[in-house]
Amino acid sequence: MAITNIMKRFQNKVCFVTGAGSGIGKATALSFGREGGKVVVTDINEAAAQAVVAELLASGAEAIALKVDISKRTDVESAVKTTVETFGRLDCAVNSAGIAGTVSLPTHEYPEENWLQMMNINLTGTWYCVKAELTQMLAQGGGNIVNIASAAGLVGQPTNVPYAASKHGVVGITKTAAIEYATQNIRVNAICPTAIETPMLMEGRRKLAHNPEALEQAKNLQRMKRMGQPQEVADVALWLCSDESSFITGHAMAVDGGAFA
Repeated sequence: MAITNIMKRFQNKVCFVTGAGSGIGKATALSFGREGGKVVVTDINEAAAQAVVAELLASGAEAIALKVDISKRTDVESAVKTTVETFGRLDCAVNSAGIAGTVSLPTHEYPEENWLQMMNINLTGTWYCVKAELTQMLAQGGGNIVNIASAAGLVGQPTNVPYAASKHGVVGITKTAAIEYATQNIRVNAICPTAIETPMLMEGRRKLAHNPEALEQAKNLQRMKRMGQPQEVADVALWLCSDESSFITGHAMAVDGGAFA
């Protein structure tokens, strides 16, 4: 069951979320706003980002929307710069942007162009984000970063080799950065969800919303025999960004309905 947000753990904190136009990113952005955060909503889909900001403003939160393609270094750097120009600092960053791909093929048949696209977004794009966020957090004296990886960052994912490789890479970025900045008041963690009911999963590569057999298979892989909800991941992201997890860094936390138990 998702936690009911009654605290204001992020009052006056500046919270930056990528991929915030839908799914886990959207749930995270809205949660930051409910808890008092000043929210920077970024997404490659500008209209989706603006719609999330409209919800935040209607709830009384401070928020701005930015169109960001994380595979472009200049987009990422500009977004962090605008965040600081607007709100003065960057306290929390949740890097949720990513793609799951459209092709299901074994490794030896996987198309190079699809591999490169996924690596450019999921791996290099996440690195661009972490790099820019760390630079600002070092300048201001600290902060928290959470990368949304995947269960495929912990185990293999047959017929989707670049996704597994990119998400393993995200975990590697997380652990390395956590070690490097552990004594500089910066924590870096990752979340590794399994089957979460997001547009990327329901309408993406396997089209679970239109394939009852595949949907049932996904549910059965979870010991709870259901799909997870974006809010259930957002709650973990906020906890990892909060002082409640102050002695945790470099962790890749499975949010998996017991699938890995």
